[in-house]
Amino acid sequence: MSTNRVRAGVRSPVAKRVHKHRNALRAAGLRPIQIWVPDVRSKSFAIQARKQSLAISKSAQEQDDLAFIESIADWTAK
Repeated sequence: MSTNRVRAGVRSPVAKRVHKHRNALRAAGLRPIQIWVPDVRSKSFAIQARKQSLAISKSAQEQDDLAFIESIADWTAK
């Protein structure tokens, strides 16, 4: 939507719902943020993940590393 239309108060029904939803989130004490994450679909990501996995598997601390990962991956723990 163009800036001029927003200034004129003209919003599509979808834009109105989004605006209402975002205002409700802000009223709940939240704020929007933007984050950038690795593209797990890229070939370079797959290559790097494989490289790191092989390094861990050859590590003398492999079992300790895996135990740590499993301990923090249990989201159901209380």
